Amino acid sequence: MEAYQKSKEEVFEELSVGLDGLSNEEALKRQEQYGLNKLEQKAGRSVFQKILAQFSDFLIIILIFAAIISGLMGETINAILILAIVIMNAIFGLVQEAKADKALEALAKMSSPKAKVIRNGNREFILSNKLVPGDIVVLETGDSIPADLRLVETTNLEIQEAALTGESVASSKNADFLGNEKTPLGDRKNMAYMSTIVTYGRGLGVVCGTGMKTEVGKIAESISTVDTSSTPLQRKLDTLGKRLGLLIIFISVFVFLLGLLRSDQAIIDLFMTAISLAVAAIPEGLPAVVTVVLALGMTRMSKKNAVIRKLLAVETLGTTTVICSDKTGTLTENQMTVVKVVLPNGEFEVTGVGYTPEGEFELTKGEASGLRELLTAASLCTDSELVKKKNRWDIIGDPTEGGLIVAASKAGLKKADLTAKYPRVLELPFDSERKKMSTLHAFEDNFRMCTKGAPDELLKLADKVLLNGDVVEMTEDIRAYFAKTNEALADEALRVLAIAIKDYDKKPEKLKVSDESSLVFLGLMAMIDPPRKEAKAAIEECLEAGIKPKMITGDYARTALAIGKQIGLADEEDRVLTGTELSAMSDKDLKEAVETVNIYARVSPEHKVRIVKALKENGHIVAMTGDGVNDAMALKHADIGVSMGITGTDVAKQTAEMVLMDDNFVTIVGAVEEGRIIYSNIRKFVYFLLSCNIAEVLVIFFAMLFGLPIPLSPIQLLWINVLTDAFPALALGMEPGEPGIMKQNPRSPKEPLIDRKLWGSIIVQALIIASATLFAFLIGMYSTPTPNVGLGRTMAFLTLILGELLRAFSTRSEQISIFKLGLVTNKPMIYSVLGSLALMIPVLFIPALNEAFGIVFLSASQWLTVIALGFLPFIGGEVHKLIIRQKAIKVS
Repeated sequence: MEAYQKSKEEVFEELSVGLDGLSNEEALKRQEQYGLNKLEQKAGRSVFQKILAQFSDFLIIILIFAAIISGLMGETINAILILAIVIMNAIFGLVQEAKADKALEALAKMSSPKAKVIRNGNREFILSNKLVPGDIVVLETGDSIPADLRLVETTNLEIQEAALTGESVASSKNADFLGNEKTPLGDRKNMAYMSTIVTYGRGLGVVCGTGMKTEVGKIAESISTVDTSSTPLQRKLDTLGKRLGLLIIFISVFVFLLGLLRSDQAIIDLFMTAISLAVAAIPEGLPAVVTVVLALGMTRMSKKNAVIRKLLAVETLGTTTVICSDKTGTLTENQMTVVKVVLPNGEFEVTGVGYTPEGEFELTKGEASGLRELLTAASLCTDSELVKKKNRWDIIGDPTEGGLIVAASKAGLKKADLTAKYPRVLELPFDSERKKMSTLHAFEDNFRMCTKGAPDELLKLADKVLLNGDVVEMTEDIRAYFAKTNEALADEALRVLAIAIKDYDKKPEKLKVSDESSLVFLGLMAMIDPPRKEAKAAIEECLEAGIKPKMITGDYARTALAIGKQIGLADEEDRVLTGTELSAMSDKDLKEAVETVNIYARVSPEHKVRIVKALKENGHIVAMTGDGVNDAMALKHADIGVSMGITGTDVAKQTAEMVLMDDNFVTIVGAVEEGRIIYSNIRKFVYFLLSCNIAEVLVIFFAMLFGLPIPLSPIQLLWINVLTDAFPALALGMEPGEPGIMKQNPRSPKEPLIDRKLWGSIIVQALIIASATLFAFLIGMYSTPTPNVGLGRTMAFLTLILGELLRAFSTRSEQISIFKLGLVTNKPMIYSVLGSLALMIPVLFIPALNEAFGIVFLSASQWLTVIALGFLPFIGGEVHKLIIRQKAIKVS
């Protein structure tokens, strides 16, 4: 028999568990027995496939072909050394790919869904893949079902099962239902299946199937994972590589044919010259460095609480022009604190901050009568819990409910004591349309319904009020007093809840919406979710960076505007667009409004989608935050969907490109900055590598053009490209952000990676490097009575290495002087340059390598010449940046 055919008691007995859940020891045993709760996914590439992939790059294929031809032509040493360095490049690529894979695996683990379970009698959060058969799972609205569950408790529970059944209407669940072997999947009211979504109510379920043993596993559906597909930037670089390869072939053939026409060199020498040219032009380190920089960027972001789930988001972040943010918990602290209580004949100010249950009720007006009744009802009408974790008080559940529980605790009314004394017997969960929640409790000699909700709604439904300990008729004066007070509190950016009760002589069979009438009004509780201290500075940073921050909230317009003023997002003249106004707007009118309106209040998820579409149609790159099930569409429509890591539902997290582990707006701004830094760094190392490689091509081309011997051998060029250039390029990828990077306007996503300005810098640098290298070659070759090609090559080789290593420092910024940045502010650059220089020691001093590389001994004066010429590219780079800065000043 399947679980849906068995009673709750039979399932508990079969799985040897009760409502207090498994012990941690038993859970570990079962995990060993059943394995992790995850679906088997398509196997990744094998090691052999990864190795082959390292040799599939078009540029690397050209090198392999060159090595084979060299071998066939009798140049065995050159062929072996070319292949050796190609293999070393492949090993470097494999190591970096492994690091990137590990980084992505860690990020996938960080963003994997969590489940609320009961273990050892306590409620706790665990990674959903740690669930085992027998675990008791707590279900609430917005949760994604983490495994197949036999439901054991249900309260108005409805689950969207479209992923399994195709039925768009949510299925109503009942723990007492019993099915038979003919009961279809969609009619099993006592079951909750993996990957379906709780849309209403709450419940408890016992895990009866995990991993591939679930219904989803049986039909081999796969879950959402981190997307590692190539990004537009990577595709641009791949295209660049292919175009470079074709250009290299053309130039090499041209030089070879030019040499044949001159007829003053042997064919083998001409061929080796063509190979040298090809080797010089190929930036071997480019593919590996790009992969590493993107992976490192994702890892850096994760350390700053921004988990990137899709590589595309890394580069898109740098182009963001609008950030649409929720208010609660993102721009504010999400620690609701009751600061005022208003009774029919008295008002209190409440001291204390946050969730610590310490504070006083200070009577500021009238009498204290009715306070205890209000606080008791408010605390009972909650589903949240106040807990102490490592000497820190926290709320498991809704922050607003947390504020009510903490306020009651400050008056000595602990929720645990209240629920033990007045147990809950029925409930009507909170509904965004009703804007209230009700619970029924066994209360001394009768039953009492406690209701909390929006003041305007409860005032409509209340016909009595508790005044001086007596229940009396609600007068229009009292109603008007509370309505006016509610508005005044909202103007102070306070969130206000009304509390009411209703007594029953006997327990009703169930609570209905119609029961929420003829209520006894107790009073108002006003709370504040204070703006995050860092929010105002983050908003200012956005504005300086050319990014428009916008607040989108379900809260009242007054509250939203008050918070907006506090964080610098609005002033007195600013307009707040409400959901009602938005619904009445045409798409054309909305497109105009979104350019000027920064605060949106009382909006629904559907409104969020319209706002995103309007902004995108205006040409903006939009980041949108969301945490609820219904926010998934808005997150999908945004260029970057941002889910909350703490309050976000599993569905929102799985839809988003980025998950904020701290739910903080500042983290979004930090991620945008990191995205800009990553793109800037990729430009820097592409600039560095291409200018180096073009310089090497120019050295050989000019030497050929002027009838000179080839200044650099293929093996020397490969050494420079793979071992000398790659490490500084990687260090450039780790460059910290330049000063003022968040004071620049966002770049256009259509902007080419290498624009006209950067091409100009590449050509200037290439000419300087080529000139210094050729001068060194000529000085060395003609420093003896007879031309000494070996000495010339040695000086050219060392000048080129030193020049490229030193100019790597200058490349750290396209405009800012290295002396302003600081020579030692990029530690990886220091280490990479020292490491590259250290690699030269065996080449210079081991005889076998001397011979292979054609290195000869240099005198002190020749070393001074090499050093002097080696500094020229660095000096030229700094002078070129000075000219660029001067031009920019003249233009401005």
